[in-house]
Parts: sequence; structure tokens; C-alpha cells
Amino acid sequence: MATDPYATLGVERDATQADIQKAYRRLAKKLHPDLNPGNKAAEDKFKELSAANTLLSDPEQRARFDRGEIDASGTEQQPRRYYRDFAERDGWSGYTNGAGFADFSDLSGSEDLLSEIFGRAGRSTRRGRGADIRYHLELSFLDAVNGGKQSIVLPDGTTLEVNIPPGTRDGQTLRLKEKGRRGAGDGPAGDALIEISVLPHPYFVRKGDDILLELPISLKEGVLGAKLKVPTVSGAVTVSVPKWSSSGRKLRIKGRGVPRADGGRGDQYVTLKLVLPKKPDPDLERFMSDWQPSDSPRQSMRV
Repeated sequence: MATDPYATLGVERDATQADIQKAYRRLAKKLHPDLNPGNKAAEDKFKELSAANTLLSDPEQRARFDRGEIDASGTEQQPRRYYRDFAERDGWSGYTNGAGFADFSDLSGSEDLLSEIFGRAGRSTRRGRGADIRYHLELSFLDAVNGGKQSIVLPDGTTLEVNIPPGTRDGQTLRLKEKGRRGAGDGPAGDALIEISVLPHPYFVRKGDDILLELPISLKEGVLGAKLKVPTVSGAVTVSVPKWSSSGRKLRIKGRGVPRADGGRGDQYVTLKLVLPKKPDPDLERFMSDWQPSDSPRQSMRV
């Protein structure tokens, strides 16, 4: 039997969505398989944690769980049915009819009525499309840009493989056909709707299909120029920094941006940033003291 998802995450039943995400991330950092190699207990707890988060992070599924319509594994709960539910239909009731129990003497009529009731119910549920299910998936910046395969742990402990297309955007919803709830009878299953959240990168920024990068360079590299290895979303490349490059100068690396659906790619734009040494350099200070620049970078400014 699946554990109560609220207890798994350690939150109250009235917890906000922000509280749920905060609790999940805190526990995921402790139980993630990458941090506990070979620890089967931690792996099982992480699966349980992921399943609880999947259920409660979807407002619709959470509401259905709270109402008792599904259990902690996401399985539909059948409502209890009583004879009164059928007997009181069509204006007939053994509980309210003046003839009381005498109504049961006409068995043929009862059989016809029950046959019609159950036949009608059977016909109405013979075929029906299953409900869609929403999931939330966090991706690293590079996984979203380059694409790949990711797994989502479902409330019942099974996993759903998700193919991430290259160039996936933050907030995008991926649709997996017929990976949702089972249909009624021979009806088709619903779809799984995967909402994507892309985590920020330490130094890459996406703008449309282009990638922006700020590249620190030394004073020497800026004055004399240099050939530098520059990171891109698809691997490092060598870039030539021209002589006399100031902070703010932009270099374009063609075709090293985000993959497009047509097979092309955006570009990467590198903004140079001059950075002085972390420790004072007496030689540099002496040189600068004796150096007389031919012009001032502020000469065009009017005061």
C-alpha cells in the first residue's frame, strides 16, 4: 500500500504548492541516487518521494486525492454503491412505495427493471477516453537545450520515459499520447502532459535560439589579443580575441546556439569582460604609473 504522500514529504495537508516543492527539493538532495550509490534503501525512498511530489504538485490530482477519488498511487477509487442507488431510480423504491415488501412478489417486473438499469450502465461505460494526467519535470539548462531522455517516477512507483526534444523551452508542455489514465472499456487512454521547468545555468543565458555568454579576459589578453577556449552548449571551441579588445565587445560564434526544429541552430554571442588580477601586481602598477595614454575613454563625454 502506498504511503500517504503528505507524510512522505513531511508537510501538512494544507501545505501550499511552494511548501511542497521546498520539502521535495530538501529531501531530494539527501536521497538522490547519485549521492547514495549502491544504497537500495535510499533509492527506494527517493522513488517514493518523487511519486509523492508528482501527485501533490499537480493541483487537480492533489484535489482528487484529498476527496478520496484516487489513492496515494494514483489509482481510481470506486465509490460504494448500495441497492438504494438503483432502487430509487425511475421513481421506484422499495423503501418508499406504499406496497412495501409486497413489491418483491412481482419478480418478473424487478428483473426487467434491473436488466434495464445494468444494461444502460454497461452501454454508457463501454467506451470512453481516459483522463489526461499532468506532471512537472525540472530540467538542467543543457538537458533542455540539447535534448535527451528523462524519467518521471509515477505515483504507483513505475517510471515514465520522456523524450526531451532539443531546444525545449521553460514552461513548455510536452504531450505523451495515451500515457494517461486508462479509458473505460475499450476506449483510448488519456495523455500525459509534462510541464517543463528549466533551471538556470551558471554562465549561459538563452535569448530565443541564441546563447549569451560573458567571458572574463585579462588585461594582457585584451591588449595583445589571444586564442581562448570558450564553452558552448555543445562543447568548447577556440575563439580568437582581437587585439585592443575592450570590455563589452561582442564576438559571434555562428551555429553554436540552440538547435531548431528545421535542423539549424542559433548562434552564441560572447561579451568580453576585462578583469584585473585578484592580487595587486607591483610591476603592473609601476608600468601604469609611467604610461601616458594617447587618449581618454571619456574624451567624448560632455560635462
